[in-house]
Order: sequence, then structure tokens, then C-alpha cells
Amino acid sequence: MELEKQLKVNAIKDGTVIDRIPSSQLFRVIEILGLEDCDSQITFGMNLESKHLGSKAIIKISGRFFGEDDINRIALIAPEAKFNIIRDYEVVEKRQVAVPDTIVGIARCFNPNCITNHQPITTRFATKYTDSGLLLVCHYCEKVTDRHNLKIISRIA
Repeated sequence: MELEKQLKVNAIKDGTVIDRIPSSQLFRVIEILGLEDCDSQITFGMNLESKHLGSKAIIKISGRFFGEDDINRIALIAPEAKFNIIRDYEVVEKRQVAVPDTIVGIARCFNPNCITNHQPITTRFATKYTDSGLLLVCHYCEKVTDRHNLKIISRIA
């Protein structure tokens, strides 16, 4: 007789579950959302089996909900991610992240000469997809930033 062993994680009453995060991006998501200093209960799993990604990570945050800027930050590094909003132990909303056409104030221009790196000017990028993936085009200096040079401005808690 084979015994099935399983670790169970408590459900959250109210909060957010972020699913389908690439495992390699888990700690970057935690940093970007400022969760290191969060007082809420946080549960995360890494290298979990996923039909869509092969391997994924998941984060459950009790009592926390995220705005559009945070969701856009995550879309830049985890374009497959899903935000599930939990209220009274039930999923009340499922949101697939999507990279918007314009990114404002959530990423830095990698060009050291860009005015946004020297003046108090909010960054602005147009997004575009090529065969090599997502590219951000700076509104001010027109430099193109790829995923490898992307510097996301972390959430200010």
C-alpha cells in the first residue's frame, strides 16, 4: 500500500496569488513588488510543474492587492503571469498580465546619457515585439532596450 504524501498550504482569505511566474524570475518579482519588507503572510513555491512553462513559481500574498503599475512591472519580466484576486477565500478575478503599448515610470533607460538619468523626468517607452522578444524604445533618446538590459524601477512601499 503506497501512502501519498502531500504538503498543503493554507488558503488565503483575502489577497493575491501570482501564478505562472518563470522560476528564474521569482526573486526578481519579490524584489520589484517590494515584498521583502512586507508584513503580510507570503507563501511562495519555485520549480513547480507547469503545463504552460514546464517549470513555474507562484506567490500567495495575504491582504495585499496590486495596482496597474505593479502588474505592468511584472508583465515586463513574466509575460505569462496571472494575478488571481482572492476575497473571502474565493477567486473573484483572474487577470492575465499584458505588456502595454507604453511603459511610463516603471523602467529606466539604459542609455547613461538619456535626460531621464540626469533630470527629474518620468521615463516613457514604447513597447515593440521582434523575433528576439520585447523591446522598449525610449521616448526621449530613442535608444532601444532589450530584456537583458531592462532595469525595472522597484515598487516604493
